[in-house]
Amino acid sequence: MLTLADVLEALTGVRPEKASLVISEASVDSRQVIPAGMFVALPGERVDGHDFVGSAFQRGAHLALVQKDLSGQFPTIDLRQASLPSELPGLPTDFSQLKPPFCLWVTDSLKALQTVAGFRRRKLNLRVIGITGSVGKSTTKELIAEVLCQRFRTLKSPGNLNNEIGLPLTLLRLGEGHECAVLEMGFYVPGEISFLCTLAQPQVGVITNVGTVHAERAGSQEAIAQGKSELIQALPAAPDGTAILNYDDPWVRQMADKTCAQIFFYGLDPKADLWADRIEGLGLEGIRFRMHFHSEVLHMRVPLIGRHSVHTVLRAAAVGLVEGLTWQDIIAGLQRGNNQLRLVAAHTENGALLLDDTYNASPESTLAALNLLDEMSGRKVAVLGDMLELGPYEKQGHEMVGDRAAEVCDELVTVGERGKMIATAASSAGMPASAVIWVATVPEAIEILHNELKTGDVVLIKGSHGLRMDRIVSALETEQ
Repeated sequence: MLTLADVLEALTGVRPEKASLVISEASVDSRQVIPAGMFVALPGERVDGHDFVGSAFQRGAHLALVQKDLSGQFPTIDLRQASLPSELPGLPTDFSQLKPPFCLWVTDSLKALQTVAGFRRRKLNLRVIGITGSVGKSTTKELIAEVLCQRFRTLKSPGNLNNEIGLPLTLLRLGEGHECAVLEMGFYVPGEISFLCTLAQPQVGVITNVGTVHAERAGSQEAIAQGKSELIQALPAAPDGTAILNYDDPWVRQMADKTCAQIFFYGLDPKADLWADRIEGLGLEGIRFRMHFHSEVLHMRVPLIGRHSVHTVLRAAAVGLVEGLTWQDIIAGLQRGNNQLRLVAAHTENGALLLDDTYNASPESTLAALNLLDEMSGRKVAVLGDMLELGPYEKQGHEMVGDRAAEVCDELVTVGERGKMIATAASSAGMPASAVIWVATVPEAIEILHNELKTGDVVLIKGSHGLRMDRIVSALETEQ
């Protein structure tokens, strides 16, 4: 239970007596504030959180962290000198008499949030599992949490709160009763994951893969690999720390040399500690495979969609093994992992099946989605849009997707300027010209699909979030 005394001690180094006011959780969005919460006012390019402190207080926030002087509007304690003032003008010196709501005035409200979150984490005795990688972080996080909650009271990052704001907010949801936390960690710039690890202090690090997503900002796959490896470099040395690494990804496999933690490899190669074979895609019914660990062989069927999901299962099972769970617990958690976060199946009124994977797109995730489409029965249609932030891998990434689409699809519709590269590559790979359609905009794609789709078609829709290709799904579901 976080209290005002915790917040003040974290920010000043002094723990005042009788500051027992309870803080439920933190929020940077006044609309998401819950009673007894702490609102963190962050300045932004378009919206300034300081304009919504009043709204947060109306929703029941006990206090707000601010970096602007709002003393003329709300009771305010000035903490900018990094120590509690001997006198609090206009406020009671006895914190037991201090009535919410009020503001804590700090030099930097984001740094204050991070400081309080790190303080909170250090006060708690629990296991933290950190997850990073180019593709599959969120699904991996969800499945690991399902496995661990079979035995432990487990907190997981909500949604994709995986950056310098989201991770501290998650840490402030921790309570004394939690035994495990499963935290997603995103990478955009060098040093970011290292900083997140100073707050979260993970004992277990899971790396999914190293792809080309965010190469535009990171610069290269080498830079991405280095950024992802910050997680396992931050782990405690063996036996206290464990790095769970994808043996099938050369970039990840090489990270074993960058950590003093114990290494646990997973993959499809028998050289891995935990590996799988005989993988069979069952379409929307899940996947079937064999899993091997030492001399044990387990025949598995899980509800995750697509053959690529076997890696997600292996990661979750690996964490379960490292944390001492029985196979009974692990399998029970895996069987509950039926919340395919990104891909959603829907139908048009005339009977076409839509595979909505419009949350985002990279070459790796799009190839995996095309592999799933290949497992389906019916006329296969792919609607693929631009993949953004690929930097120097942009042409190569789009052409790889086009080549695979030519092997899988009966019809291909591509959207956007980069989508043209997919279409060109598919045609060059032998796909008939009549089966490849390029359009510049989402509305054009909607019009074509509205007239083209029929009963029995299976339609994959995928592109970077910036294209808002989810509009295609909405239109096809409602305009038939």
